[in-house]
Amino acid sequence: MRQVTPLTDGWILHHPEGTGQALPASVPGCVHTDLLAAGLIPDPFLGRDETEVAWVGRRTWTYERDLPAGGSAHERTDLVFDGLDTVAEILLDGRPLGRVRNMHRSYRFDVTGLSGRLTVRFASAYDEAEAVRAAVGDRPGAYPEPYQYVRKMACSFGWDWGPTLVTAGIWRPVRLEHWSTARIARVRPLVTVADGAGVVELAVDVERTEGGAPLDVEASVGGVRARARFEGTAGTVRLRVPDVRLWWPRGYGEQPLYDVELTLLDGEGAVDSWRRRTGFRTVELDTSPDAHGTGFTLVVNGERLFARGVNWIPDDAFPSRITRDRYRRRLEQAAAAGVDLVRVWGGGIYESEDFYDACDELGLLVWQDFPFACAAYPEEQPLRGEVEAEARENVVRLMPHPSLVLWNGNNENQWGFRDWGWEPALAGDSWGEGYYLGLLPRVVAESDPTRPYTAGSPWSGSWLRHPNDPAHGTHHSWEVWNRRDYADYRLDVPRFVAEFGWQAPPAYATLRRALPGEELAADSPGVLHHQKAADGNGKLERGLARHFAVPEGDFDRWHYLTQLNQVRAVAAGIEHWRSHWPVCAGSVVWQLNDCWPVTSWSAIDGDGREKPLYHELRRLYADRLLTVRTDGDGDASAGRGGGRRLVVAAVNQAAEEWRTVLRLRRTAVDGRVLAEAEPRCAADARTVALVEVPAELVPVGPEEFLVADAQDPAGGEPLRALHFPAADRDIPYPRPEFEVALAPEGVTVTARTLVRDLLLQADRLDPEASADRGPVTLLPGERVTIGVRGWQTPDLKAARAALYCVEPAG
Repeated sequence: MRQVTPLTDGWILHHPEGTGQALPASVPGCVHTDLLAAGLIPDPFLGRDETEVAWVGRRTWTYERDLPAGGSAHERTDLVFDGLDTVAEILLDGRPLGRVRNMHRSYRFDVTGLSGRLTVRFASAYDEAEAVRAAVGDRPGAYPEPYQYVRKMACSFGWDWGPTLVTAGIWRPVRLEHWSTARIARVRPLVTVADGAGVVELAVDVERTEGGAPLDVEASVGGVRARARFEGTAGTVRLRVPDVRLWWPRGYGEQPLYDVELTLLDGEGAVDSWRRRTGFRTVELDTSPDAHGTGFTLVVNGERLFARGVNWIPDDAFPSRITRDRYRRRLEQAAAAGVDLVRVWGGGIYESEDFYDACDELGLLVWQDFPFACAAYPEEQPLRGEVEAEARENVVRLMPHPSLVLWNGNNENQWGFRDWGWEPALAGDSWGEGYYLGLLPRVVAESDPTRPYTAGSPWSGSWLRHPNDPAHGTHHSWEVWNRRDYADYRLDVPRFVAEFGWQAPPAYATLRRALPGEELAADSPGVLHHQKAADGNGKLERGLARHFAVPEGDFDRWHYLTQLNQVRAVAAGIEHWRSHWPVCAGSVVWQLNDCWPVTSWSAIDGDGREKPLYHELRRLYADRLLTVRTDGDGDASAGRGGGRRLVVAAVNQAAEEWRTVLRLRRTAVDGRVLAEAEPRCAADARTVALVEVPAELVPVGPEEFLVADAQDPAGGEPLRALHFPAADRDIPYPRPEFEVALAPEGVTVTARTLVRDLLLQADRLDPEASADRGPVTLLPGERVTIGVRGWQTPDLKAARAALYCVEPAG
């Protein structure tokens, strides 16, 4: 059998600049993390020290260790790198073994009978990118760094939420593999369902030490075994598992997983084996034209889904630091928030097996971008060959995972070509279209025909339409954040919203850790350095000013209100789009996570703390959602008798019918109930029911609002929707009054007046503390208990100081 020797220990890193200094190196790892461990650079996540380490990405770095001799018990020894970041020469005792130039691939070198000093010498990714640019010509991009000229994690070069930390290193495991006769070189598992049975077809490629006798492969899955004979270096074995249990997305069923085992036999002796887990399910992408345009609906096991999604970026600017436990924790957070789809964004990486394993187990659907984002990518060599090689390797690597349901060609590049001035600047030069409409769909069709492919996001499906046309295919809604009010999310109904979002700062404790010693202010040097979006704080303040009086010189209020505005903005979009199912078939929030402490669109900040948005997603992505929307023409804020209808939408994504009685109240901000009604509402499984609000219940003017309550048959707290017809700055709120008491595991608040969007910032109590809910609005006399974990010394005064709510303007 094949024997594996990990090459984890014993590496050293040679510091450049002629010092000859050798440092202990961690493998997997990167230069930055080794320099940090040695105390030679400051932590670039703190203060403005990112700028102090910019030189690291522009140097040549060398890793070395001794390579042991292979044992005589095997005919062949291979040196295998699962990932090298990015441009490197590999040498043994000074003799070259090979050169590499792609972070997204693995590499294998024959070192049979060899030993000595192993050297991996990394060139600067900047130098490689500039050399390729000089050879193929300049290409436009959304950012000035040359990320489109090298097959590397694009956001290493900085993004509008990420630092510029251009890494180098052996970022994934390295090992020696010793084998004889033959080894399994590749297994391409096609997993389908037919007539209630699971079908696994394993296309197997083998590598031999020399031509020889026929080989056998034996496979098993779900108690079924099959055997096939290979005469050459490729063959297929097929298994049919009767009465298979289907794998479902979370919320739709269970996630049974089956072990698939494959053994390569020389006679009756095993020479190699391959093992993976898989699940049986069908997946389709319905892009049929209809009366509303062109749809974009995922269909799993015949069930049409509204995708409750989040966008995923690399969870650390240094991806080698992301452990299996960290992946699991972050994805468990997503699942607990009601998420059922995670889009792996195209400016990052193909994630590790740990990521997809967790998604398989948690029932999280994965939309996988190929790594292209926000730039015109040359299609000439050396890039074209690298793109094809990485695509073929990673498509096959990820095929066993039932969670993976969609391949996407790129992020925003067709949109950029059409709208961002690329087309005239390119003057006919290649820019990636040949990848997205030619090479990549061909690779997917040849290697993984069980999954759908889409050419890009956004993409309307045809150049006959604008790439970002909301009526066709996927849509990215960024005009709202960049230039408009979030109320404008309600102006149209895209078929599938693959990106939208609103910024907010990270948790207070995260800022305090990242900016030690700094007096925090919205425009303090450190806060501005950890804001990477162009005019990001300007957009935050303009978005805030449309709804609230912007606090001057009060950082704590600014922090609370900007986090609250993020909650309000995302809620405006998701509530509207979910209420228009099935015309709209998904919303994918930008973004779930961060890669460092930063003001961004995330729901979970760079230290892993849950922002108020995270808790709001739990409400917005629950199986049952109550919301109020305005249908028709005219202005609902004009009051009763206006041309538009106020409608309560009961969104039911559960498998059971939802029958309830709505309690509708037109209420004054001073707490008086002015009118009420209790209409019945019935929403079939996976549908939306609409109930028109009677004219006498439509709020009139800024001093009134609508309250809609309903029971959730699944139990728990009642569902509530609020409709205020005016901006907060125009509402004559009473001065909020409430009582605070310590509870056994948290804090209880009892309202004496209307208390709008009460929020406990638990990390102000203790950096390790967290609350179990986000903003909550209380009517007079209502009470809420906010659970708090990690608070070592409960204190009533501290609890009151950590509570924030909306206050009257002025």
